[in-house]
Amino acid sequence: MTHRKLLIGMLCVGLWSAPAIAEAQTLRFAHWLPEQHALPSTGFKEWTESITEASGGAIDFQMFPAQQLGSAEDHFDMVANGIADIAWVNPGYSAGRFPISDLLQLPFVVSDTLNGAAAATKWYQQHADQEMDGVVMCLIHGHYPGTLHAKEEIRHPDQISGMTIRPANSSIANFVSELGGASVQVAAPETREALSRGVADAITFPSGSTILFGIDEITTYHIEFPMYSSWQALLINQNAYQQMSAEQQDVIDDHCTGEWATRITRGWEEMEREGHEQFRDSPDHTMIELSDEEMTAWRDAAEPLREAWAERVRSAGHDPDSLRQDLEERLSEVDALAD
Repeated sequence: MTHRKLLIGMLCVGLWSAPAIAEAQTLRFAHWLPEQHALPSTGFKEWTESITEASGGAIDFQMFPAQQLGSAEDHFDMVANGIADIAWVNPGYSAGRFPISDLLQLPFVVSDTLNGAAAATKWYQQHADQEMDGVVMCLIHGHYPGTLHAKEEIRHPDQISGMTIRPANSSIANFVSELGGASVQVAAPETREALSRGVADAITFPSGSTILFGIDEITTYHIEFPMYSSWQALLINQNAYQQMSAEQQDVIDDHCTGEWATRITRGWEEMEREGHEQFRDSPDHTMIELSDEEMTAWRDAAEPLREAWAERVRSAGHDPDSLRQDLEERLSEVDALAD
């Protein structure tokens, strides 16, 4: 029997099948930042181009920046429901919905977000499937620590009473409430308008983004003390991931690591750090250096938030002490745990 006849016979009886050729995937990637922001122009660009190259062109991306597919607050539901295949999500925009991840959003937890990105990613990858349905948690990273930017000088947490603050996330909103202030929750792109219309007196924000969004024209007082970082998750729709070939999934998995969390963050980190230094050097802005007593007052004022977080996590069926200890140990190993 010739090889040709043997091959035809095997195909007819189902003894052999040709290797499957992976169908090329174009993934819809949604985020809410302007395209000129350092993160999409550096971190997202490097990440997507590396995936396309590693997949031999079998995975490509269609980018939807600046809330084109929906508001910043809706990005988790967008990716979970398949409106987007990948989305950059701030879990802190959804109050109480992701209690485990809220630990990262609390004030005075992470001191070095660049070194802490890998540690946080490895920590949260263990827990995300307990509170994030419909998605694959790729990585999580935070911005250079943010602080309070205001229209007038603020040194002590007691001064927040009676003020209206635009908080960075739900944990900071709780902090404002704890201090007797009121919160107005608007997405980052709408923050300047809220301040200019007098809806808010101050914001918590990283410094470079304050400049990018034009907020520096309104807020000229900035506390030097790093208070918090908002942590953002890069999430993949579960169905979109499952429909990929094994080879495509391997490429995605290789790009959902702590190392990539650091690489994605680097350009954003530099932008925010430069903004902080620009405020320090500008004659039009005042950097407020807190005394040791004032810094202690801010830290003490945040303690009830930790207790409230522990209660929320406990109510959701998790062990807050174990979660906190694991994260703190990982952050300590890379000198990224706040003192």
